[in-house]
Amino acid sequence: MTELSHPDESAAAQPSLDWPPTSQAEVTDHLVQQSLGRLDALPQTPVSEHEAAYSELHDELRAALDADPAAHHRARIKSSDGA
Repeated sequence: MTELSHPDESAAAQPSLDWPPTSQAEVTDHLVQQSLGRLDALPQTPVSEHEAAYSELHDELRAALDADPAAHHRARIKSSDGA
């Protein structure tokens, strides 16, 4: 008769320490890139604070989507002109 093997539950209970790499290299919008940069600190953030971190990230990304890209471009031109 074939006996069932018991799964090693100790390995299943261990959390994975592998986080996906964050790369903003393809992101061209400065506001979005700045917001996504906050994700770099997430692996060191206590899990109890993840909800707040994602909520803040969501709000920042919404603000970036609502921002006028032409205004940001004009501000960069002004600063490079020394005005």
